[in-house]
Amino acid sequence: MAFDKQKIVEAVKEAKARAKPRNFTQTVEVAVNLKDIDLKKPENRFKLEVILPHGRGKEPKIAVIADGAVAEAAKKLGLDVISGEELEELGKNPRQARKLAKSYDLFIAAAPLMPKIGRYLGRYLGPRNKMPQVVPPTMTNLEPIVARLRRTVRIQLKNNPVVHAPVGTEKMEDEKIADNVEAVLNAVLGKLERGENQVRSVYIKTTMGPAVKVER
Repeated sequence: MAFDKQKIVEAVKEAKARAKPRNFTQTVEVAVNLKDIDLKKPENRFKLEVILPHGRGKEPKIAVIADGAVAEAAKKLGLDVISGEELEELGKNPRQARKLAKSYDLFIAAAPLMPKIGRYLGRYLGPRNKMPQVVPPTMTNLEPIVARLRRTVRIQLKNNPVVHAPVGTEKMEDEKIADNVEAVLNAVLGKLERGENQVRSVYIKTTMGPAVKVER
């Protein structure tokens, strides 16, 4: 790969150092700027799910849209549950539907409710790349799926030649964040026809801090 692990670590260190203290734990993000890619061609756009080797550093907020067995399994794990009936109510209240889409990082849904989800929430979840992970209506153990999702980030290349992904928090070790950055970079490179030759630049930043370039 074109990016040396130590260079990534150095960029992470600098991004953390240049971030002003805040009254919350800031997320560390990576931005990969691409070049020589025609996004008017649908085949050049992509969506990816990347499992971060060291997780996100904080648990993402997950909501489960389900009734019956899946809803009960979600409640056992302490997850927020949205029933089919509540889903229909959201369809009548665009403001609440939009708020829901913003409030959660990831969604899980029982398969039978997907048509309603598409109808009532699709316009809010789709553009945010938050369409649910679908599970069978009889699933009684969500723990493996939830554990995987908690370490997963979603990446989308759509209209602009740049992809963003959270890769940890400012409290995580620099080397672990760098490992997560490498996982994202490798996933993105795997989708590019000419790999690293189509990467213009890579930057690391905290939520409120300045972007720091990863030197090659």
